[in-house]
Amino acid sequence: MQVRLWGGVVACAVLAVASGVASWRRDRRVNLDRVSAVDWTTVQFAALFGGVMLAALAISG
Repeated sequence: MQVRLWGGVVACAVLAVASGVASWRRDRRVNLDRVSAVDWTTVQFAALFGGVMLAALAISG
């Protein structure tokens, strides 16, 4: 059970890093009229929050 939780923590961490890179690229785009449909900051926050919750469950259980 805990292996699955730690796997979820790793997946959330990878998603948080990927969304951070995507947000960084969006902030430094050359064509300002080309906007993104995804708010990467929100995705990053949700991934970090989910990772913390999964880590807490893995540690406690």
